[in-house]
Amino acid sequence: MATSKQYKNIGEDLWKSRAEKINAELFALTYGALVVQLIQDYEDYAEVNKQLEKMGYNIGTRLIEDFLAKSGIGRCADFREVGEVVSKVGFKTFLNIMPNITHGATPALSAKPDSVAVTSVSTGSTFTLTLDENPLTEFVELPEEAVEGGLWFSNVLCGVIRGALEMVQMQVQVDFISDVLRGDGSTEIRVKLLRYLEEEVPVGDD
Repeated sequence: MATSKQYKNIGEDLWKSRAEKINAELFALTYGALVVQLIQDYEDYAEVNKQLEKMGYNIGTRLIEDFLAKSGIGRCADFREVGEVVSKVGFKTFLNIMPNITHGATPALSAKPDSVAVTSVSTGSTFTLTLDENPLTEFVELPEEAVEGGLWFSNVLCGVIRGALEMVQMQVQVDFISDVLRGDGSTEIRVKLLRYLEEEVPVGDD
């Protein structure tokens, strides 16, 4: 198990080595236009949240393969280590930010004691990411109607985390619990481990 500092260094190295960096302003404006279009299409903020999460999930299921190949990170020992990788390597690699992380200690809902993936579930099955900066909201100010309607502007991030972790056999619940865009003091995402998924064995294989 690598240390928090080692993961931080891995994330910084991966960001520096990425050849296909996208202009941050263009990225923020493009994402903003997408959210606006969804609002116009659905006219329902709860449905917009759902669609953003769904888009993020599809992105996450694809990003994880590239992430694992380039980072060389193997299986994490426990969910606490998963949080360290997500915050210090994942976010840094793709968004060039490194959220602060706070680990919880809620027991997992269901995990087989004899599962290979489970080594130390009780050490923490929740973590909270606090984003001091968010490239998606660079030029954004939410109208009161969107705040009252319950819009989570950056909900795509929740989907990305859920999709990526599901591909490595972890079913998680990911939610924004606060957002400075909505007048909160901080922007926080909570990730809760629901259960470890069993790896599917191809038909015909033992």
